[in-house]
Amino acid sequence: MKKKTLAVLLTAAMTLPMCMAAIPAAAEEDGEPYKAALLLNGTLGDKSFYDSANAGLTALQEELGEDKFQFKVEQMGATSADEAKWEPTMYDYCDDGSYDVIICGTFQMLDALTNAANDYPDQKFIYFDEAFDYSAGGEENVYNVMYKQNEASYLVGAAAAMMTTDESLDMIDPSNKIIGFLGGMENSIIKDFLVGYIQGAKDIDPEIQVAIAYVGNFYDSASGKDMALAQYQNGADVGFNVAGSAGLGQIEAAVDSGRYAFGVDSDQAALLPDYAANIPTSALKNVGNSLIRAIKLDMEGELPYGTLEYLGFAEGGVELVMDEHYEEILPENIRTTIADLQEQITNGDIVVPTAVGENAMSNDEIEELISSVQVQ
Repeated sequence: MKKKTLAVLLTAAMTLPMCMAAIPAAAEEDGEPYKAALLLNGTLGDKSFYDSANAGLTALQEELGEDKFQFKVEQMGATSADEAKWEPTMYDYCDDGSYDVIICGTFQMLDALTNAANDYPDQKFIYFDEAFDYSAGGEENVYNVMYKQNEASYLVGAAAAMMTTDESLDMIDPSNKIIGFLGGMENSIIKDFLVGYIQGAKDIDPEIQVAIAYVGNFYDSASGKDMALAQYQNGADVGFNVAGSAGLGQIEAAVDSGRYAFGVDSDQAALLPDYAANIPTSALKNVGNSLIRAIKLDMEGELPYGTLEYLGFAEGGVELVMDEHYEEILPENIRTTIADLQEQITNGDIVVPTAVGENAMSNDEIEELISSVQVQ
């Protein structure tokens, strides 16, 4: 079966307050609670990606009540030593047979999910943040959701480019135009963040330079800190971490260096109040909200299994935190420009380049974009 792509117009319904709607009819009629298992190839406490997924399921349980919805989180670990247990754990939950849906995400779980989906055709799965290959099966029991992270990172890049020469900001050296990017691993999702970040920065200032580093994993915060410290020491005064728990190292480096670091996936300024002065805002990938929506649709029997959906600004799948903290740190002229850019992206006047999906840039195009901002 050919993979299908569907952009669902969710608009504001993807935000957590709007997700607190009426209990789905299926949940009201069924005496047994709907049960979900969230399998994390990592651990909670990353203040980022996995915590967002867990927060969404927690919010849904609080809304519906445990008599209607229950979930379990399995923290499988993220190190190379943990990888061997990811697929067996997936099979253990399939063998259990008591879960209405098993949820997992990231490219690292693709093989385990593909095998399980074929071996357990009656088990339903939700897969997030990586494209599922429906040509290998899973047309009837795998729902796939991805996020237009390039749109959110475009705004971060634009903000960073404006900040790096703004003399009104205390932790800026306006004498150069260098900003930083710290990725976890060099895969298509992280590259999607990167190309959006670079393009947003270049559209503000074609002379911008971007220092780029990859940790090689999503858990080693010490290495992430060392890499970010090197970027700050070499002239970057604004950074963007897209590295899960490893990215927390960049935030620590920003504090130690007296620089700025944008957060990712969760509102890291709110989650890390001691570091908030160095975090202007965070680019959110609304994993938790997308899981709330998917499970509610599944309770109604309306979740489109066999379908890949991409959620961006227009669908509420990504956002930039624009709260009082954001207003306190960033000057009004920067905030006004960012709001205008977001509106243009949402209404289609700006089409942000991407590294994923049918319109993905080629590897050569991505490398050309990266080379255009290479630090001299």
